Amino acid sequence: MFELEMTFEALREWGDWQLEPYIQDKTERMAQIDYLLTGMMNWNYGQLQNNLNTVIEDEKRIRFMVAVRAIKGGQPVQYALGHAPFYGREFKVDRRVLIPRPETEELVDWILKDETANFLNILDIGTGSGAIAITLKAERPNWTVTASDISKDALSVAKDNQVQQNVDVSLVESDLLDQFVPEHQFDVIVSNPPYIAEQEKFVMDDSVLMYEPDLALFAADEGLALYKRMVQSLLDYLTPKGSAYFEIGYLQGPALVALFKTLPDVVVELRPDLSGHDRMIKVKRTN
Repeated sequence: MFELEMTFEALREWGDWQLEPYIQDKTERMAQIDYLLTGMMNWNYGQLQNNLNTVIEDEKRIRFMVAVRAIKGGQPVQYALGHAPFYGREFKVDRRVLIPRPETEELVDWILKDETANFLNILDIGTGSGAIAITLKAERPNWTVTASDISKDALSVAKDNQVQQNVDVSLVESDLLDQFVPEHQFDVIVSNPPYIAEQEKFVMDDSVLMYEPDLALFAADEGLALYKRMVQSLLDYLTPKGSAYFEIGYLQGPALVALFKTLPDVVVELRPDLSGHDRMIKVKRTN
């Protein structure tokens, strides 16, 4: 049906033909195809439109075809491409780490708008791909940023992203705060921990369950287990006027507000995402 020497338009048609049985909605199908092509070529969508009649080189054509076949097998398009956008940058992602989500960009934006000091000491717990930590350091070069994760595999991906983005972030293998000492306090602690309850699996996309790491997704106690562990020693690691920011599940707001309010001398703020769902909490020390 298609010649081996193909234009970008012909390759888009081939991708559409291949994915039609697997992605029924044509708009979504073409969105994934164009995401792959622009990501592979490091183009914006306007550049892709301007080059539809250009012949694609063999190496890129083969790479695209391999990625399309991976998507046919259920793999998320970001894994098939090998990177994902976050806060205006591209981050390497594969099955060792979660794909960064737009909601997490909102958490980063909250921190950048609220924390205005020139020199701060930051800790990102459960860094995964390093998207939060690396973005904070890139946006605020004077800040000192440490990123931790329990997974050596995740830290390996974070290291690759650190090198790619050319920022200085310290990477530490740690189960939450276990490898840190209270004498070394942080002005800001941020965490997007696993918070999905096991019973929520039945409403999740198959591609997430099949490909994204369980270790970074699920937590016991209705998804609250890791927050409950962190709250026990959180103030030991925060400076007297420090703040902690957490991403949360959209149904967890009331329970987590109540949990963090058990801490002395703190103000707890719950914030919705752009969709109106409770997705972020800030805990600020006031003593």
